[in-house]
Amino acid sequence: MSVTLPPPLTADSDDVAVALLRQYYGSTYLDTGCYTGAYFDSWAPHNRDADSNRFTADDLVAITFLSVNVTASAARELLVTRASRFAELLDAVGPDRDLVDEADGLTPDAPILLLEDELRSVGDIGRTIATKLMARKRPRLVPIYDMVVGRVLNTVMVHRDPIREALRADGGALHTRLLRVRAAAALPGEISALRVLDVISWMHGKSN
Repeated sequence: MSVTLPPPLTADSDDVAVALLRQYYGSTYLDTGCYTGAYFDSWAPHNRDADSNRFTADDLVAITFLSVNVTASAARELLVTRASRFAELLDAVGPDRDLVDEADGLTPDAPILLLEDELRSVGDIGRTIATKLMARKRPRLVPIYDMVVGRVLNTVMVHRDPIREALRADGGALHTRLLRVRAAAALPGEISALRVLDVISWMHGKSN
């Protein structure tokens, strides 16, 4: 199954893609006109590196900017009851890295799939919340899934590997374009190429 890119990412010009990013993140990054989701990427930056292998209360706040939340019982599972298990799985995934550089597709025992499965075994955490939590920990590696983005990209059935393949095609042309669009929108480097793809796809899907 191949990805279907939204028109702003297939057009000859980057103008529409840049405009969508500026609409979402603000004409100036995080200005008063930005979407609340713009805060997801940069929320609570001070301990992000130190906490890369554990879920924190800041992560639970961050996903609320993307219009999802976990219940109190799910928060207890993430932060207390199963915290050590999630730390093991995050450690097994390894450090954050660009999805475009992942040469191989996922196997059933891939640490990233085991992490998603463990998250989805927590009550009230489904595919969307799981990928948003994972993207907080590995923003360059894990693409966020929701129904709007899945519909736009044609990835409802399988999301990560088709995106990986699209990023790697033609010598990484899509990945390069996403970085170029990010720069043109004057966004900081902490906004990953995957997040640029996510935002453009979501903004296009919500208006079409």
